[in-house]
Amino acid sequence: MGINDETKLLLHVCCAPCSGVIIERLLAQGVMPTVFFYNPNIFPLKEYLFRKDSIIKFAKKNSIPFVDTDYENSLWKSRVAGLDNEPERGRRCEKCFDIRLERTALYAHENGFKAFATTNGMSRWKDLAQVNLAGLKAAARYPEVVFWDKNWRKNNGEAQMYAIAKKEHFYRQEYCGCEFSLAAANALRQKQGLPSIEPCESSIYT
Repeated sequence: MGINDETKLLLHVCCAPCSGVIIERLLAQGVMPTVFFYNPNIFPLKEYLFRKDSIIKFAKKNSIPFVDTDYENSLWKSRVAGLDNEPERGRRCEKCFDIRLERTALYAHENGFKAFATTNGMSRWKDLAQVNLAGLKAAARYPEVVFWDKNWRKNNGEAQMYAIAKKEHFYRQEYCGCEFSLAAANALRQKQGLPSIEPCESSIYT
């Protein structure tokens, strides 16, 4: 039985590592996800393309529809203006979830999807309540669309996430995605005497 008796779902994905376990669980439940890639927060462009390519390959392997979108980084920056110094899980992250899930809900509304979900809450580095609130607010714009606020971390979800990432040799990114998270991560690394993160490093889960 699918979500609200549906057997298809619009799934907003942030990256391949967070998506693998969710996609495999959905397919096992008889729910066919359509992958929706809208992540204008990812910086720089080459990192955006690298992450997108990783999830495209996984979607193709599983015969899953993939919806590509425009890279609207300038629009994203205008929406988070003034929040540069917010910490992880702060107001900038809240706004970032809003931006991406608003677009996901709109696509669901325009293309006949009655339910959507996101992989944003899979990582323990994210505030799940913050992610779910963004999804519920986005869905509230369209009476016929619901947001599935499932906690994918349950039932050993994180361990399965890493196991699938290793099995699939997913690209292993080392920062959230936006230029501000990259700067913060590198500032911390500098204090620890570690080399800076270089976007699009070819490191994989092993």
